[in-house]
Amino acid sequence: MKRRYPSRKKSPDGLSLETGWDSVAQWYDRLVGDEGSDYHRNVILPAVIRLLDPRPSDRLLDLCCGQGVLTRFLIDKGLHHILAVDASPQLIAAAQSRGSCPVGVRFVVSDACRPASWADGTFDAAACILAIHDLENLDGLFANLARAMKSDGRAVVVLMHPCFRIPRQSHWGWDEDKKIQYRRMDRYVTSMAIPVTTHPGKKSGEQTLFYHRPLGEYLNALRRVGLVVAGAEELVSHRRSQPGSRSRGEHRSAAEFPVFLALRVIKHPSG
Repeated sequence: MKRRYPSRKKSPDGLSLETGWDSVAQWYDRLVGDEGSDYHRNVILPAVIRLLDPRPSDRLLDLCCGQGVLTRFLIDKGLHHILAVDASPQLIAAAQSRGSCPVGVRFVVSDACRPASWADGTFDAAACILAIHDLENLDGLFANLARAMKSDGRAVVVLMHPCFRIPRQSHWGWDEDKKIQYRRMDRYVTSMAIPVTTHPGKKSGEQTLFYHRPLGEYLNALRRVGLVVAGAEELVSHRRSQPGSRSRGEHRSAAEFPVFLALRVIKHPSG
């Protein structure tokens, strides 16, 4: 069976370009919906607002915006100076199709990992949510993020927690003697590109690649481009299991093992 991955092409110098999730854009758009998944609504977006602390006058960058969940959330908060960037024309079209936007809001099709005119040092704040583990070129993404921000700019990056959530390499287990649910990790230190099926139960062959990296790799990549971690939140699930013999242990583990990692970074004055 032929496997289809997110679209990619080569630049004139032979480097891989991230050109978006067009091959799975419709599936992803249906999955996320107008207001985001329940994780977006209950966990991720509130954390972005807490850590980013945006002001009405801020010029904001939504990097790897997908079909615009964060941008619409920011608009609802009264923020109307936003540039939303994504490499997928289909996802940008989906974002633009969801009603009119204020004059100061723009959606742009652009590879977030390659130098671009919008990365011009004029943004007060930026956010990139649930995207960096979908991109191979981490250094290119962070370099663009740093170039886009003012010297005192701030940004929030949200990703699947690399210490606890790795597709095919992390699992839940149950200890019957202690009546606890535990998190099993099979691998962590090794960076990996992991195929993930986008339509579980269907035989369409469509997959995306999840790029796992240990936490230190992210921190060092930020440092290399002059971005300093100024705060962090480890975000646990809001979901709870149904009543039953294991519910107490499952609730405890849900409150102890985070799903997402949110980093607040600032641009160092000399960066």
